[in-house]
Amino acid sequence: MVAFAWGVHLYTAFGAVLGLLSLYYAGRDDFRAAFIALGIATAIDSSDGPLARALRVKDRVPTFDGALLDNVVDYLTYVAAPAFLMIRAHLLSPGAPGLAMASAVILVSAYGFCHTDAKGEYFRGFPSYWNLIAFYLFCLGLSARVNMLIVGAFAAMVLMPIRFIYPNRTAPLRTLTLALGTLWAIVTFAMLPRLPACNPIMLGASLSFIAYYLVTSLALHLMTRRGEAGAAGLR
Repeated sequence: MVAFAWGVHLYTAFGAVLGLLSLYYAGRDDFRAAFIALGIATAIDSSDGPLARALRVKDRVPTFDGALLDNVVDYLTYVAAPAFLMIRAHLLSPGAPGLAMASAVILVSAYGFCHTDAKGEYFRGFPSYWNLIAFYLFCLGLSARVNMLIVGAFAAMVLMPIRFIYPNRTAPLRTLTLALGTLWAIVTFAMLPRLPACNPIMLGASLSFIAYYLVTSLALHLMTRRGEAGAAGLR
């Protein structure tokens, strides 16, 4: 069983290889391949945690920090590779402004990843889903100026103490979130081989889950804050 535990760590680490492939393909302007690599990396990241818990990896290999490995891989696949892709695909303003915005993404996400409350029942701040931001900006075909505003807004939210749903851990509406997330993954993965073409119906269906995620996260954040304020008032 120890071999299986190491196999889970290898499975997680393979996400870094996919991050490298995404950088390679983005550098060759093969954005479809770059997004496919990031999509597979996201699938690995979504499944390695439950797999590790099921196999009790932490108990079987106590000398290896799987959480640290996960963060290293995630920073590459969720932050560095998408930031480069946004520059290479001309999703951000050309020259210094776009490079500055991509640098801001890199900096604020480094802070977000290292915050002690980054991961719990909720994510603290926007959880640096820059792979998804890059994907939707690529599909929507908005102007670079509008994209800069969107990226800047999400970069600011990384630093804000707003709770965002952690699908595998957030108890309220977990079943609904996971069910909708599964449908979202099916639709979104089906879009990848068609890039750079985007089916508007599939894009709308994919974005509908993102809207659910953001609105529900904000609603749960406000409800949790009110509950904490009420509890503090009773002391």
